[in-house]
Amino acid sequence: MIELKQKIKEIIKKLNDVSDKETLETLRIEINGKKGYLTQAFSKLGELRNDLKKEVASEINALKKEFENIFNTKKEEIDLKDLEQRLKQEKIDTSLFKKIGFVSNGHPVYQMRDIIIEYFTNLNFSLQDGPFIEDDFHNFEALNLPKYHPARDMQDTFYFKDSMLLRTHTSPTQIRTMEQNKLPIRMICTGATFRRDYDMTHSPMFHQCEGLVVEEGDHISFAHLKYILEQFVKHIFGSNVRVRFRSSFFPFTEPSAEVDVSCMFCNGDGCRVCSHTGFLEILGCGIVNHNVFKAVGYKNVSGYAFGMGIERLAMLKWGINDLRSFYETDLRILEQF
Repeated sequence: MIELKQKIKEIIKKLNDVSDKETLETLRIEINGKKGYLTQAFSKLGELRNDLKKEVASEINALKKEFENIFNTKKEEIDLKDLEQRLKQEKIDTSLFKKIGFVSNGHPVYQMRDIIIEYFTNLNFSLQDGPFIEDDFHNFEALNLPKYHPARDMQDTFYFKDSMLLRTHTSPTQIRTMEQNKLPIRMICTGATFRRDYDMTHSPMFHQCEGLVVEEGDHISFAHLKYILEQFVKHIFGSNVRVRFRSSFFPFTEPSAEVDVSCMFCNGDGCRVCSHTGFLEILGCGIVNHNVFKAVGYKNVSGYAFGMGIERLAMLKWGINDLRSFYETDLRILEQF
């Protein structure tokens, strides 16, 4: 114990002079590592007489606690210094401006949003808006997603304690528009949506655009939807882009389809970006399911709906390969716009 106490005191003395994490970790291993002094001391307790074990173990634990308290204090001190240093390096003086002026067309996400809005409002679509905080009925049940429906698992939701939630898509605005307006309805909605996801192609907050057309009778068909979306895609990506519709499933539309465009990175020849298929998925669409009309009290009507991720379109149009780039305020990317 005398030797152990001496070693601990020597290392504690060294701790006071440590200024970097690497040296700090070396000292921790020297004490608490597999072959550290305290670890070895604990392993030798079995060699002692029973009447000595408790006393010695208590002393070793006291040494361990003393070391860990000083170690943790030193670690916090180094972490704080590292943070202060990093903040100084990343500091931006917002009062400074370049002498050479430049004109901004806005953030790329909002540029794409404005392009979408301009296209559809020119086709006599109204622009609607809805709340970020929704109830379960408008966000799920009215869209043919009853409780325990497996498709709810596809949307990892932020819930509040009062059963309210952050909307996972802009589709609730379609329900609210049908509840509050008379037929015919021809609308789009753009805005932020929220899901518990974060990687190169997903963000906990992202932007969507939803479209809805509803009229009395049963004359609206998939052909109407196909035509308007083909023209929209060519408006965004150019007249040479190829468009295909793939059968898919969405609870709120039937039949449903996903819309793909020929890969703009390989011109449809097949590459890593498109998984060598030659196509990239950009939006979902379909004929509105009658259960949705039933939820809002509509009878003898027909309609179609579509939805798209605005960031997704912006990434493909302008060659941005990481969704997080939109939100990290990297001026090398944002200044291009």
